[in-house]
Amino acid sequence: MSAHDHAFSRTVQAPAVGPAPGDLSALQVLRALDSTPRGLTEAQAGERLARRGAHVLPGLRPPSRPARLWQSLRDPFTAVLFCLGLVSALVAAWGTAWVILTLVAVSCVLRAQGEHRADRSMDRLRGLVATTASVQRRTAPDAAPRVREIPVDDVVPGDVVRLAPGDLVPADVRLLRARGLTVHQAALTGESAPVPKEPVDLPGAGDSAHLLFQGSSIASGTGTGVVVATGADTRFAAVRTAGRRTRTSAFDRSVHGISWVLIRFMLLTPPLVLMANAALRGRGLETLPFAVAVAVGLTPEMLPVIVTTCLARGASLLARTHGVIVRRLPALHDLGAVDVLCVDKTGTLTQDRPAVDPGRTDAEALHWAGASAWWTLQTAEPADPDPLDEALLAATGPEDWEAYDGVDALPFDPVRRLATAVVREPGALGTHTLAVKGAAQEVLDRCALDPDERAELLRRAAGRAADGVRLLAVATARRPARTRAYTPADERGLTFRGFVAFHDAPADTAYDAVRALAARGVTVKVLTGDDPVTAARVCRDLSIELTPADVTTGERISGLTDGQLGELAARTTVFARCTPEDKARVVTALRAHGRTTGYLGDGVNDLPALRAADVGICPRDGVDVARESADVVLAEKDLTAIEHAVVAGRHSSANIASYLRITLSSNLGNVIAMLVAALLLPFLPMLPAQVLVQNLCFDGAQLALAHDRPDPAALRRPTVLRPRAFLRFITGFGALGALADLATFAVLALCLPGTLAPHDEAAFHGGWFTENLLTQALVMLLLRTGRRAAEGRTPGPVRWAATGLAVIGILLPLTPVGPLLGMTGLPVAYYLLLAAVLALYAAALRRATHTCAHAPTQ
Repeated sequence: MSAHDHAFSRTVQAPAVGPAPGDLSALQVLRALDSTPRGLTEAQAGERLARRGAHVLPGLRPPSRPARLWQSLRDPFTAVLFCLGLVSALVAAWGTAWVILTLVAVSCVLRAQGEHRADRSMDRLRGLVATTASVQRRTAPDAAPRVREIPVDDVVPGDVVRLAPGDLVPADVRLLRARGLTVHQAALTGESAPVPKEPVDLPGAGDSAHLLFQGSSIASGTGTGVVVATGADTRFAAVRTAGRRTRTSAFDRSVHGISWVLIRFMLLTPPLVLMANAALRGRGLETLPFAVAVAVGLTPEMLPVIVTTCLARGASLLARTHGVIVRRLPALHDLGAVDVLCVDKTGTLTQDRPAVDPGRTDAEALHWAGASAWWTLQTAEPADPDPLDEALLAATGPEDWEAYDGVDALPFDPVRRLATAVVREPGALGTHTLAVKGAAQEVLDRCALDPDERAELLRRAAGRAADGVRLLAVATARRPARTRAYTPADERGLTFRGFVAFHDAPADTAYDAVRALAARGVTVKVLTGDDPVTAARVCRDLSIELTPADVTTGERISGLTDGQLGELAARTTVFARCTPEDKARVVTALRAHGRTTGYLGDGVNDLPALRAADVGICPRDGVDVARESADVVLAEKDLTAIEHAVVAGRHSSANIASYLRITLSSNLGNVIAMLVAALLLPFLPMLPAQVLVQNLCFDGAQLALAHDRPDPAALRRPTVLRPRAFLRFITGFGALGALADLATFAVLALCLPGTLAPHDEAAFHGGWFTENLLTQALVMLLLRTGRRAAEGRTPGPVRWAATGLAVIGILLPLTPVGPLLGMTGLPVAYYLLLAAVLALYAAALRRATHTCAHAPTQ
């Protein structure tokens, strides 16, 4: 039994049903389960099913829609907006309160609906899992047993099940009988090679060669065993429910950081406004609605809606065009921020099956190995194809098989490690040919070779194995024709024909996917339970450059502190012989080292790493529990879809960053100007109703940012929303906007000689309202990431939205609605001077964006 098998056995406790099957004989297990080698009776099985319930793994029940809405509301920025809405209602600012609470509700509903759609897509994937088992039962205690197919849900402890090649192990099983049985348990341990299993009667401590675990499948041979655990008592279920995710994602960290910066601003603004007006202007609580309006003016109240809309659109597009299901909407942003993708080799980078390596295979050996595989399957009883036989048949053809007639076969035996087909060659009357294939040592020991020649061939075999390939040695022998059966004693005096080499076949799209990710600035690291030589070979097949220092093993990882592991993980490409805990430690260390990390895996052994990563990804063919634990599921096993998902994540993140840049810099400039004007003027610089209308217009226009096309440069590198960088950005551009507002005040002073007089209040409001919307339209055009991509093209949604905003800013004070809002028009000279101010402001914005257009996301 492999070390990985032992490690998996130690991961969880023994099943709760009956005794620990690893320590007892087969007879003791059967007695403890009140069963026999003939199986249960239908009555016994029905009684146990009624008492214990169906054999169903503990479900990860999706939250209800009310629960999803509550989870959306718990987002810190959404919660702050909700509180601002309540405060607005308390100070009788009903319009502001209604707008804010509506935006909060829309955001929560959009997010909950998007995640509900993802869960429904996952439900459709679950229907792809096999659901039956071959069970041996009796109609009465003295009746003969019959084997029939029953739903897996109806399997109970004590049932005797029969297993054949290709079967999924339906529950935890203790072997009673086996013939050439090997089990493919990559989903549990990460091993690509099948693991031999045998019915050990008196197992040693910790031995599990006689145990089959749910989640594995039969690679070759046949077996009969008794079910010892079902449902929540299986080891599969124990691993499934262990180590729930507790970490915060990259999206959570970035948005929360930005949110708390803004929260501090918003909490400080109302008291400052109240104190300044009370001290300098003698105004009291009557300025409270204005103070709340100023705080709301600083707030990017559309942020939850913009974020949810961008992510939901990206997730919907991925599902329709690339078969990628985003189960947790913020995971799409995390994909855009990923700069390290850790992958499990078996089943993700590789096809989970071997393939013949023609460059290291002898042609004559391949011919005879193909003939041996074909005629062994044709004449053996029963025929047990294994992955190597399938690879041989795929690499050869009828021209290698059909020239012979099959006579007899000695199927593969894990003890002698050989398989032999006996065939009759054309024209060879009176003779039979034995075509023998198997492990190099065993085949060469049976060949007629001198010791030096045998030693040289073993050195050749070792050299090829060191290059990451598995070898079959092939030999033949002619024997006089006979009618009696052939035996292993006939496998002597063989003529050596050569070696057949196998390597793990890369997934069809793995090569293109690795290259595409590298072009996007995403480093691929391999974390596998397989041996380092095999893992390195797969990397070379995918053109991943390696040096000896780029490969390490789980044994070395276990002796490192978290800090040392972080340094090692940053410079290492392949981590081999990793336990599930090793994989999780590597992922956690990379995240602690400042890397945004994704993990692609499909087995139970990948669960801890999937949960530790910023974003967990699982192919559709992964085990059910891995799909449920992943944030993103590839509905089609096309690894290039990951690159499309990364681009979609960066697309969404770039548009979210655009919104934050635009709204925060514009709002901060307006708030600074508003505070200055409040101290200089004998009246409020802007009425609460005017603030509300301005915000509604600006917010409505900014919805177009969710449909913008980002600059291609923003998609070539990971996108991270960094709070400190955003703070520097909005401070600089906010100050620039405040200067434009102060210049507008000067223009108003020129055009309205009595600007500081109360009777000019409506004209001042109208002039500043127009300037505010025009500067906001400029900011939308010049600070978005899609500006360069859009230049010279047909106007897109952002240009149309900015144009509409500018038209409203100019015309609204001149319409009958203007006086109702406390605004009037201004002389033509004002608009001419304002145009000059806006031209200077636009030139300053263009100059500034040349050096720091993308700074907040890097």
